[in-house]
Amino acid sequence: MIYTVTFNPALDYVIAVDHFTLGKVNRTVQENIFCGGKGINVSALLANLGYASTALGFVAGFTGTEIERGVKELGFSSDFIRVKKGMSRINVKLKSDEESEINGMGPDIQPEDTEALFGKLDRLEQGDVLVLSGSIPAAVGSDIYERIMERLRGRGVRIVVDAEKELLSAVLHLNPFLIKPNNHELGQMFGKELKTEEEIIAHARILKERGAANVLVSMAGDGAVLVDEKGEIHRQGVCRGKVRNSVGAGDSMVAGFLAGYLKTGDYGYALKLGTASGGATAFSDGIGTRERIMELLGQLEENGGN
Repeated sequence: MIYTVTFNPALDYVIAVDHFTLGKVNRTVQENIFCGGKGINVSALLANLGYASTALGFVAGFTGTEIERGVKELGFSSDFIRVKKGMSRINVKLKSDEESEINGMGPDIQPEDTEALFGKLDRLEQGDVLVLSGSIPAAVGSDIYERIMERLRGRGVRIVVDAEKELLSAVLHLNPFLIKPNNHELGQMFGKELKTEEEIIAHARILKERGAANVLVSMAGDGAVLVDEKGEIHRQGVCRGKVRNSVGAGDSMVAGFLAGYLKTGDYGYALKLGTASGGATAFSDGIGTRERIMELLGQLEENGGN
């Protein structure tokens, strides 16, 4: 079974306004509400590819109820912890001449809520996959990724970590199965700007040496590179299409990579399916559909190898 953890899921209210002006009444020309959160995005894309998963995390209030209802519509199950105080976030994402975001606070998570999450994670066993991704609420503690991975150590659970800088650096010694920084995040981990693919690969190798089994680096318009568990390098160019959406593309790449690897055990194919999945979401208003993913996968396969 695949499990995803979203510590602070949200309802994303995505609106478009022609030429937004501060201090004036602005009217939307387009609006959508999505269940947001990196782990939820991973589960949604996996569902579109036919893979079952269970979403874990914390929800509260009427917005939490809507998130639980929404994930069912997306085609996967959830086992969220119900927090007594506060409410799950509503994040406003404004698309106009520039993109802006206003993110909510989230519920008041207590120590007993965190212990309840640990209780659910204790059920994971050999062969399961756990995806840890996204930011961490202050009440949970910045070491939560480490605590979870220490708790599951030795059980044969493959753990994927998609997080930034310190969060990612702190878990390398616990040997995550996969990490996925983008090229800018990779550079930030070393305090430098990485300008060439050779530099990116060299620094990805360092993260592998520090403990990560597989290091997947997305590079926006320059495609992606993977340093796999055997130290082999895989390269993949981007899909052709018009970018409509910047939310969830990286999460979709993680989900597609996992689906590809679980299906074939082949890292080259996993990278292709991950790239197609990320592209399908980037070219859509929401999470990429199976049809769009398969279309883009065909496009990549027509273009040849890695």
